[in-house]
Amino acid sequence: MTAAVTFQFGTMTPQGMSHLSVDYVQVPVSAWQAGTSYNPTSDTVQWAFMPQATQVPAGGDWVAGSWDTAPTSLIYPYVAKCLLGTAGTTALTIGAYYAYVKIQDSPEIPVLIAGSLEIS
Repeated sequence: MTAAVTFQFGTMTPQGMSHLSVDYVQVPVSAWQAGTSYNPTSDTVQWAFMPQATQVPAGGDWVAGSWDTAPTSLIYPYVAKCLLGTAGTTALTIGAYYAYVKIQDSPEIPVLIAGSLEIS
């Protein structure tokens, strides 16, 4: 039996952006398994942006994300990110959104609220 992987998120950035921008929304991530640092970058990462706190993401709400590394960060050495905007993975209209991140590990698939995002 494989030990569970534990994920922890830092503060999502940015927390606001113009609807005219094409920019990454990012959240720092740390992961560990059996007390040892775990590299999640081979896991599929997806994002969902929901306009109301009471809405939870469904199948069609998820969009592709990607990974980056932050080798100088001892606390959060990995970054989950999603390119937003008309030339990005998804374009959001003006409004407030709750950002969810889903990491497809095996056998676990954690879904975490990364933060809120204001599109102006």
